[in-house]
Amino acid sequence: MNKDILNIIENLNVDKKIELKDIPDLDLYMDQVIQLFESKLSVLKRNEEDKVLTKTMINNYAKAKLLMSIKNKKYSKEHLILMCLIYDLKGSLSINDIKLVLNNIVNKYENNEEYDLRALYDTYLQISSEDSEEFKSSVINKQENLKKLLNDNNITGDFEEKFLLIGSMISMSNMYRKMGEALIDEFFIEGDK
Repeated sequence: MNKDILNIIENLNVDKKIELKDIPDLDLYMDQVIQLFESKLSVLKRNEEDKVLTKTMINNYAKAKLLMSIKNKKYSKEHLILMCLIYDLKGSLSINDIKLVLNNIVNKYENNEEYDLRALYDTYLQISSEDSEEFKSSVINKQENLKKLLNDNNITGDFEEKFLLIGSMISMSNMYRKMGEALIDEFFIEGDK
């Protein structure tokens, strides 16, 4: 199963992100934003018919105040950066939690305060790249440790190995999500402590 896991890891494209250089410096209309996201992130879709980003999603983000005000129906580089962050966060967090996390940034822009979102996003991309490498080695180590545990507990069978590996991945995912939620509760609730 080790070769299968390596193929699965590579096909996940966990390190695929929209880079700063991929986002034009000129403002884009909604259709152009959707086209950019689709062209850069379509490899991340689980199913072919899934959409990376839709008009409805963008409108919902704007209504929920996850984005700063849109001017002349055009989206700036900063809008797109926020949409990239939302895209990543929405896999694990509720829209309300995402709003709590991004509220400080959006408020700075709404109040015309200086804020270097590009530098923040660039750093986010760097840490995400490190996380991607850590994830890949962690999955391989998890599989090796699981094989030892299966052997130690006299459990044989392909189904059992796959079931326990999936269970372990979901368990780890839940732990990281819960930690993220706890950090949001600690740092972003009650007026940005």
